[in-house]
Amino acid sequence: MNAIDKIAIALYAAASLVALPSVAQTYPSKPIRVIVPFPPGGTSDILTRLIGAKLTANWGQQVIADNRSGANGNIGAELTARAAPDGYTLMLGDIGNLVNSSILFSKLPFDILKDFAPVTIVSYSPHLLTTHPSVPVKTTQELIALAKANPGKLNYATGLGSTPHLAGVMFAQRTGINWVYVPTKGGTQSIFAVASGDGDVVLLGILQILPQVKLGKLKLIAASSEQRLPSLPNTPTIAETAGLEGFVTGSWQGIVAPARTPPELIAKLNAEVARILKLPDVMQVLDSQGTTPRPTSPQDMSRWLASEQERWAKVVRESGFRLDQ
Repeated sequence: MNAIDKIAIALYAAASLVALPSVAQTYPSKPIRVIVPFPPGGTSDILTRLIGAKLTANWGQQVIADNRSGANGNIGAELTARAAPDGYTLMLGDIGNLVNSSILFSKLPFDILKDFAPVTIVSYSPHLLTTHPSVPVKTTQELIALAKANPGKLNYATGLGSTPHLAGVMFAQRTGINWVYVPTKGGTQSIFAVASGDGDVVLLGILQILPQVKLGKLKLIAASSEQRLPSLPNTPTIAETAGLEGFVTGSWQGIVAPARTPPELIAKLNAEVARILKLPDVMQVLDSQGTTPRPTSPQDMSRWLASEQERWAKVVRESGFRLDQ
């Protein structure tokens, strides 16, 4: 083969490569499955269907919510981790199964930081600290003083292993109080326990708590946000209390893909979800769920997951609490 032939072959090969569409250009070419590791009706499920409908309308491919609940969200997470890294299986999870599970279970069939490719954080909601109306306190400082004067007497209703539970543990560690954790099956039951007088304190998201405050069944003490919430300007933050500076807790949702999903697909998904989260009707639905959009880059989400793991691992380590003891 002479030099001219070699050049011709090289030019043909280069032209062929140019003509081939990139993976991102042809994606998606079939339906996308988004695993929701919780039952239908929850925030993760609502967000998946909301975002999925917008993706379907824009891309012309069905985005299907696949509810795979169980084991604190670990069943859905394992299915996602084992799926083909082709962009056609995603998971919209939350802090519970994206962070807490790796801390509270000694053995998991997946590694949160190694087996998933972060796409974006979707939304974030701070907690509200409330008590039964009969508890004789109006501020966080008064609640701390009451708990210190009556060690082991105040009951904190919570689903064990949940973010509100760990937030209560961190609150107790930071303040040196000792309260009793009343186990429940989650948010609704925790609220009922306190509203009925079986518990004294409950810390949960805005959507679940605020209606009960308005009905007079719970007394609002503070918010766990960085700054006072625009919707509750007269409600102080927990962090405003001496000794609790920087105390910020909340629930958040995020989208991940299996590890080794091509970066160009992650980037395309990230850009489209960020666009969707800015749409007025989507923002309105998020507001109705007591949460706010918080899109991030994949890199920022990766750093966020690592920092959240480090923060809550310290709390759990100092408490000695485990879910699989």
